[in-house]
Amino acid sequence: MKKILFCTLFLVALSLGTTWAKDQSVAYIDLQYILKNLPQYETANDQLAMISKRWQKEIEAVEQEARILTQNYQTEQIFLTDDMRRRREEEIVKKEQEAMELKRKYFGQDGEYFKKREALIKPIQDEIYTAIQGLAEEKRIDVVKDRSADPALIYMSSKLDISDQVLQKMGAK
Repeated sequence: MKKILFCTLFLVALSLGTTWAKDQSVAYIDLQYILKNLPQYETANDQLAMISKRWQKEIEAVEQEARILTQNYQTEQIFLTDDMRRRREEEIVKKEQEAMELKRKYFGQDGEYFKKREALIKPIQDEIYTAIQGLAEEKRIDVVKDRSADPALIYMSSKLDISDQVLQKMGAK
């Protein structure tokens, strides 16, 4: 008796679950496509690239100074006193540490690059999210997935892709 009751409850739950899933409307976006077609995203990426290059040159200059100090030390080492060697070695270590600190400061986990990227890209992401949310409410879409971030997606009907509609909602051409 318990087995029959359990099987009956299982079948009822299964049929309710599939009915609920059928009633959901799903749409997809291609976030990479949307970003590629937003001029403000390209502008933000260009700004990030310029800043990154400037910081990278600054780091490379300090690293070059450390290499020059090391080369000079190696060529003059036999002529230096113990005290002079120790000071030169400390100077080299200090310069290498300065380069490492600049790398951390600019490109570390909480570095300036991360903060600048957040300041430039987050407003664009928020604008995309708002457009998606508005479009989903207008069209009564329950779920919107990013197809560029879904490796399990093998096929999707083009009529489910609302990427162009999101761009239109944002005013992009």
